Amino acid sequence: MFLTHFSENRFMTTDRFCSLDDQHAVVTGASSGIGQRIAIELARAGAKLTVTYRENKGGAEETAQSVEQFGQKATIKQLDLSNSTDIKSAVDSLFDSDAPPNIWVNNAGADLLTGNAKHFSYAEKLRLLLDVDVQGTVLISKRVGDWLVTKGQGQGVIINTGWDQAERGMEGDSGELFATAKNAIMGFSRSLALSLAPNVRVNCIAPGWIRTAWGDGATSQWQERVLNETPLKRWGTPEDIANVVRYLCSEEASYITGQIYYVNGGAER
Repeated sequence: MFLTHFSENRFMTTDRFCSLDDQHAVVTGASSGIGQRIAIELARAGAKLTVTYRENKGGAEETAQSVEQFGQKATIKQLDLSNSTDIKSAVDSLFDSDAPPNIWVNNAGADLLTGNAKHFSYAEKLRLLLDVDVQGTVLISKRVGDWLVTKGQGQGVIINTGWDQAERGMEGDSGELFATAKNAIMGFSRSLALSLAPNVRVNCIAPGWIRTAWGDGATSQWQERVLNETPLKRWGTPEDIANVVRYLCSEEASYITGQIYYVNGGAER
């Protein structure tokens, strides 16, 4: 038997659905692509933002300007996830303030496809992924989680980033490398959710084929492969990811933790 309780018609007004009014969200890697779109969507929902970047300060400033168009305060902060000292300093400075964050979205990751790292050797790419995507995400999530438990007001939220093909695998060097890193983060997220409950909810987004910089320049063979592998017959967009993140950060998702959300147009996994 299921009992439901609806108060104040909370699902009747779309402007208030998944509202993040009076929330403070941090989005890492928010200078472009998916991270930028997540930051903008959370601002549209009512949250003030701290956006982090590693090198692309100009992109982070653009994100902040877009956030402010929704009337929300935006701060930019440089953060290198491969540097544990940098992680500690950045997290502690944000939480040791009068308005600490209660939402933390770990979007930042190593770019092996379009940046300089695409020319690295297999071993160098693996080291970079382990330093940034795995160790960086684990260390920052642990420190953020500790702060949210001790200083958080209400229920804190951590969102991590996986990959929809990590569990089933994909051929090629990039498939092997990303599966190694993202499987680690997906498993870690499930365990961290148990460690931090009931004070902090931890979930993980597993994007499928999302049209970012690499997708824009993909060959016709890759374009065809994406459509063949995706039942909804289109590329995903950064907005598709941002919409799910907004939901998972909101009160409407308050009974959801330890889950992997596959945002991939129905692709097999």
